[in-house]
Amino acid sequence: MIRFQIPSAADRHQITISEFKGVDLHNAPANVSLNRSPYAPNMIRDVPGKVRKRCGYHLIKQYPGRINGAFSLCSQGNSYSVIHAGTSLYTEEGTMIYQNISDSRSFAVQLDQKLYFLDGEHFLCLYREEDTWHCKPVKEDAYIPTVLISRDPSGGGVSLEPFNLLQTRWEEDFLGQTGTTNYQLSAGDLDETAVSVEVLQTDGTWAEWKENEKFTVDRTKGIVHFLTAPGASPVSGKDNVKIRASRKRKDAETIPIEKCHFGVLYGVGGASDRLFVSGNPDFPNRDWYSQQNDPSFFGDLWYSSLGQESGRIMGYSIINSCLAAHKDRGEDGRNIFLRRGDLENGVAAFPITTVLQGQGAISSFTFAYLSGEPLFLTRLGIFAITPADVTGERYAQNRSFYINKGLLAESNLEDSCAVVFQDFYFLAVGDKIFLLDGLVKSYEKDAPYSTYQYEGYYWLNIGARVLWEENGALRFGREDGKVMEFYQNPDEIASFQDDGHPIDACWELPDFSGKNFFRKKTFRKVSFQLASAPATSVKILAQTAGKWETLHQEPLKARYWDYSQMDYGKLTYDNDMSPKTFTLKKRLRGYDKVRFRLVNNQWKEPFGLYQFSVQFSETSDYRK
Repeated sequence: MIRFQIPSAADRHQITISEFKGVDLHNAPANVSLNRSPYAPNMIRDVPGKVRKRCGYHLIKQYPGRINGAFSLCSQGNSYSVIHAGTSLYTEEGTMIYQNISDSRSFAVQLDQKLYFLDGEHFLCLYREEDTWHCKPVKEDAYIPTVLISRDPSGGGVSLEPFNLLQTRWEEDFLGQTGTTNYQLSAGDLDETAVSVEVLQTDGTWAEWKENEKFTVDRTKGIVHFLTAPGASPVSGKDNVKIRASRKRKDAETIPIEKCHFGVLYGVGGASDRLFVSGNPDFPNRDWYSQQNDPSFFGDLWYSSLGQESGRIMGYSIINSCLAAHKDRGEDGRNIFLRRGDLENGVAAFPITTVLQGQGAISSFTFAYLSGEPLFLTRLGIFAITPADVTGERYAQNRSFYINKGLLAESNLEDSCAVVFQDFYFLAVGDKIFLLDGLVKSYEKDAPYSTYQYEGYYWLNIGARVLWEENGALRFGREDGKVMEFYQNPDEIASFQDDGHPIDACWELPDFSGKNFFRKKTFRKVSFQLASAPATSVKILAQTAGKWETLHQEPLKARYWDYSQMDYGKLTYDNDMSPKTFTLKKRLRGYDKVRFRLVNNQWKEPFGLYQFSVQFSETSDYRK
């Protein structure tokens, strides 16, 4: 008797993804973890484990020049915006404040009630008075230092303050002598600015004596000749002659501070009360610092030269109470100089405490703080300065492993800029923005010298030249002079457009190759769960044998009724606002692997992915 045995059905398997992280641009799609994506433009983390389409942006204002900077001045309880566009400074409303400045990226910081601005050519001070903006070069009202006190008419004296790099004038105080008419200044080569003199009177007041009336000046030798001697001081031991003079600047057009283009507030004990500046191309490894609470006074001796001139200072980070100056390259890879602010004999000093080895920074506008640690861009990715777990020493670690391949492929990294907004580090490069998620961290075995990596994303079609936060929203300025602002409410369908254009977003799954990569598979069923919205849709595609085909397009079932956001073209009467689950039964037979892509590129449509599952069976060995 002949017996027939019916083959048993192939075992069915199912893979379910309930947690999504970020993109992985480092690995090939076949090696990407299932909860990451090899291709996911314009997506972002929603809540940890879920992803959604990013919000779009809209136009705030058009300015007549490319956007080089945006700053805020807080004065008398109000916040005022300043936009650097082209060669001028404007209010947010478009009123010009100042013109004929450099058409290059700029820096500004507020100290007290004033905004101090640098663009590589100018050092300006902006402030508001009686509801009116005022702006002028800092050197016009720069502090006049008293260089020497208790000085004899013939010389000597006690040093009090250094010369001011922003100011050609200085003061010397003398202890007058009976009958002495010649008073020698500490410097000659005076310019034509009138020398001023004040003499202490017996009643305690100071009398002003004018040049060519009561004294003459030998400008070459720096000698003030009194026609009548001021005499001895009426108060024993107190200086009774104040002389203010102005010397010729060796090169009046190159005040070193004015050629700087970035800086930071730092001071003794980590206080934010002195302005440190750098970026002068004539002194690439040098920075300068101001007087406490007075950026109009930069002493001629208040500077530091960090390492050799072959390495430029690129930017600053504050690490606890220390100031870290980052260079683009250094001796033996020592690129990060840490200084501490101390008082030495009552005088502020900022000695170097240590030099860290690490990657050099490549852009002065990418320094920001995410999750409490300073980040900056290098030629190997985005790095952070972090303490070692055991020794307590600090070193630099890479934080952008998953997006480095895409990020470092950009050709204009030196022109990038960054800002931290909410829980993300935003880095704008060319037309793209790369993001690091400060809430989601992972350890990557291929980056053993970093304790963890941030999950990353990337956005297309942005074109940000400058990024900043204003009024709780993220803004950016572009080459065409437009200032844009990202929508902040992901629950509004109007948020999902880029200045009137649809946002093309998708989440691509890695290759599914089953339990045995060498077996043929039959993919029978695909399920996915989407976030509900008044208007949303999804198109699902599959790649088999290197070709993409559309499996299904779901335009309706994830929508719910919301009268306030009603779109008659996408009308539904479903009131269920919970996530919607879809199952697609479509057989894909005889392939060793498959890749799925979920796409939404519709105008004013959000798109959120919560879960994804695929069901398959395996049969014989795969042969192509």
